[in-house]
Amino acid sequence: MDSGSNSERERIVKKSLLVVALFAYALSAAQAQKITAAGATFPYPIYSKWFSEYSSAHPGVQINYQSIGSGGGIQQVTNGVVDFGASDMPMTDAALSASKVKLVHIPTVLGAVVPIFNVSGVSSLRFSPDVLADIYLSKITTWNDPRIAKDNPGVNLPGDKIIVVHRSDGSGTTFIWTDYLSKVSSDWAGGPSKGTAINWPTGVGGKGNEGVAAQVREFPGAIGYVELIYALQNHIDFGSVKNASGNWVKASIEGVTAAAATAKIPPDYRVSITNAPGANSYPISSFTYLLIPTHPTDMAKEKVIKDLLSWSINSGEGEVSTLSYAPLPDSLKQKVLQTVYSLP
Repeated sequence: MDSGSNSERERIVKKSLLVVALFAYALSAAQAQKITAAGATFPYPIYSKWFSEYSSAHPGVQINYQSIGSGGGIQQVTNGVVDFGASDMPMTDAALSASKVKLVHIPTVLGAVVPIFNVSGVSSLRFSPDVLADIYLSKITTWNDPRIAKDNPGVNLPGDKIIVVHRSDGSGTTFIWTDYLSKVSSDWAGGPSKGTAINWPTGVGGKGNEGVAAQVREFPGAIGYVELIYALQNHIDFGSVKNASGNWVKASIEGVTAAAATAKIPPDYRVSITNAPGANSYPISSFTYLLIPTHPTDMAKEKVIKDLLSWSINSGEGEVSTLSYAPLPDSLKQKVLQTVYSLP
């Protein structure tokens, strides 16, 4: 075959390859999806892991999750600013009715909120429910207060002033904490009450679980509340809490699972499991939720979000314990999957 024929063949082959490459690029661009989401810091470590793994397994899918707190997540998703939101606090009927977007709650994992502390010479403490409430009500102001000492016999408590640290942003972690305090203290229920943002009687604020952890670590005498993984990752001491059965329980996956086991889950999944009954239940436990629009304006994005949700429940749940979250009970997983599959 002469050189002219070879050159023509090479030109045709190169042209064909270029066409294939352009087609592949166009197909990839058509399939590419940028998903935006925002909300709770409580589940951010596991969401970050899930979304990164899903994106790696699905080239072209980018999931940008902003850890701005449950209050911000609810605000952004109800105003249609993001593709989905995240909250540790179940939305109220009023908030759902006022939303510009119809939403469904999808529970993802369970976790624990723990009282962290920075007390000189002390690495282990017990907290009665009423003591926690009265510390945050500024009725107990020093670490050697007789009520703290009574729960901690043999512990050499200093007379240092207690520095209360709380969230400065709208926070689902704050909701879990104040929901618990409202159940165990009538003074708290009748005063600050519960919510993602409240009028704190005392203390200094930190933004996000990260901010509260940093404040407690920085200030001797400080006490705060964070999701369990933030205490573990930052190597901050956290206390045991007396549960509804009168037992001292330190937060663990098993304690959170025990709290969830007693819960009666409604069809829309909005439930509080703080101060749950049971000998082994950790009392400051909670579900956390993704807030998913049920009438999407972009069906291509909705298809990706549905696949992401089913992947998270089917595959991602097996990873949650590595970050000290508790997975959904098997019976609940199947119900949640049916809800996901029923989305448009």
